[in-house]
Amino acid sequence: MVLYGASGHCKVIIDILEALGSTIDFIVDDDPSLYELCGYPVIRNINRYDDVVVSIGSALSRKQVVSRIQVNRFLTVIHPTAIISPRAFIEEGTVIMQGAIVQSCARVGKHSIINTGASVDHDVVLDNYVHIAPHATVAGDVIVGEGTWIGAGAVIRQGIKIGKWCMIGAGSVVVADIPDNSLAYGNPCRVKKTI
Repeated sequence: MVLYGASGHCKVIIDILEALGSTIDFIVDDDPSLYELCGYPVIRNINRYDDVVVSIGSALSRKQVVSRIQVNRFLTVIHPTAIISPRAFIEEGTVIMQGAIVQSCARVGKHSIINTGASVDHDVVLDNYVHIAPHATVAGDVIVGEGTWIGAGAVIRQGIKIGKWCMIGAGSVVVADIPDNSLAYGNPCRVKKTI
């Protein structure tokens, strides 16, 4: 297995893979000063890989890497302490961290991140490249658009729709829909600008 991106996010994925007993062959990163991370070799991009996890925290960077490298299979990685409903649907390339919860009939899109202790409730739909930060709570029937980042400790009320490529600030309480490309934060959460 190959990890693509020698970042802080990569370090957490390494911990998950080690907890699962998985074998990591090497890490790929374009930084010429990196040769090792957490005891694993770091090499430069060779463009063709078998089993890969894109270990980059930035949603836009993850999407760009996924679109340009040739891969036989993108792997989904779930920490053994995460609680995943058997009725949840998790797409390829997604990483679910320690202590996260994904409830019944939730759908998590490709290459998303459900971070440490985050909660994704029943019937939530997360599009591709979404990042739910540590200890954020996404209540039932919420829809989150592609590439959106939900900050640490944020709470999203049931039935809310958040658009594509938004940033929801840490600790925000979202009680109304948020349009695409919005920077929004606060309690109650309000759109501050278009990004």
